[in-house]
Amino acid sequence: MEAVAVRGRPREFNVDAALAAALRVFWTRGYEGASLTDLTEAMGITRPSLYAAFGNKEALFRQALDLYEREKQAFVRPALEQPTAKGVAERLLQGAIDNYLDPDGCDPRGCLGVITSTACGTEAECIRDEVLERGRKVNELFTQRMAKAVADGDFNGPVDPETITNYLMTVLKGMAVQAGAGATRDEVQRVADATLAMWPGR
Repeated sequence: MEAVAVRGRPREFNVDAALAAALRVFWTRGYEGASLTDLTEAMGITRPSLYAAFGNKEALFRQALDLYEREKQAFVRPALEQPTAKGVAERLLQGAIDNYLDPDGCDPRGCLGVITSTACGTEAECIRDEVLERGRKVNELFTQRMAKAVADGDFNGPVDPETITNYLMTVLKGMAVQAGAGATRDEVQRVADATLAMWPGR
């Protein structure tokens, strides 16, 4: 990203790298648990520089959340494009495992959205509401995809698209909590394998 002038001088830091560092802090500590000192130290910038480049902490979190969805949850769209409902579930579960338990060990464990939606108090209610709203939009996409799968005959019996989507998302959130609590990749993988083994269709 090109340097942007602040009070007549170019920024002396890489904005993209600073945002990636902020994302790791939020992902590890949650929104409320991430102090401005934690953020500025990880980003290698001063508070005035943070405010000038990103706005306040709330605005910084929203930009970090955008980055998280764009890069760490890039598996969502390919999952929706799988030809069968079980293929959708399999691609989604595997992508989530790679997200929650980075094979390279570079990223924090768990899911930023789950951490934020469960750990935010009343002072950060607007942040929690936004994370939940983004989650609802993802649910809607998968509900629509499951409705198509029902119409295509992907299931062995009557299936409600909204219910099967909620089931899948509940499994994902449980896997995220397990990963954040220290479960091994193999342990989380077994949950995904069991879910697919019980999947009611193709």
